[in-house]
Amino acid sequence: MISPKIQDAINAQINAEFWSAYLYLAMGMHFEAEGRTGIANWFRIQFKEEQAHAEIFINYLISRGGRVELKPIEGVPSAWESPLAAFTDTLAHEEKVTALINNLYALAIEEKDYATRGKLDWFVSEQVEEEETAKGLIDRLKLVGDNGLALFMLDQELAARVYNVPSPLAAK
Repeated sequence: MISPKIQDAINAQINAEFWSAYLYLAMGMHFEAEGRTGIANWFRIQFKEEQAHAEIFINYLISRGGRVELKPIEGVPSAWESPLAAFTDTLAHEEKVTALINNLYALAIEEKDYATRGKLDWFVSEQVEEEETAKGLIDRLKLVGDNGLALFMLDQELAARVYNVPSPLAAK
């Protein structure tokens, strides 16, 4: 059985993951409306990944005898000045999510909940990847600046991104 503290913290993380999904869906819709379909695709894939992260936490909580409590999701921004602004917001958001995961990991240590620590190991690695990807896209957008052809090429590249089911869900 999972402790009430861990259950509450995981429920808060589920809400944070759904908020993240909602944020990335808003970003995708913004760039879709601007005709930047590749950037929109990147954010739509990110939306799916965040939903999957929430599902991983839901499945885990249920498997440990916990109860999932879905809370309302707060609103998200709906417009960005540029792709660079959106990816800068993405990095800041992913850094916030990393802090949330780290706090959850610290709580699992405090509660001596080794099973939860083990589940969180995947999320710790995932957050390193999320931040690295956002930083790389920011660097590339800064490099190309306002060069229309370079932005077009980056948009085309991001259009090729496909969704891959995260390994904790693929095993189900």
